Amino acid sequence: MSEQVVNQLANFISKEIMKQPDRVIDPNEALISGGLIDSFSLVDLALFVEENFGVRIDDTELNADTFDSLKQLAELISSRQ
Repeated sequence: MSEQVVNQLANFISKEIMKQPDRVIDPNEALISGGLIDSFSLVDLALFVEENFGVRIDDTELNADTFDSLKQLAELISSRQ
């Protein structure tokens, strides 16, 4: 898992989705099941990943099984780059 990828994801979520730029998100914190992001924000996050990391996220992957923490998301990105 790349710390740089985790930081980029955390910054995007805290600033653009949560509108709380000072919010620190732990790499293992539950994003979806913990209520930090909703289904609409999930699409924005998937687009961010595709545009910034060149990784295609299938619609069926937009769920808590693959996207519920920064760590999971970073591992998904790393496995496809």
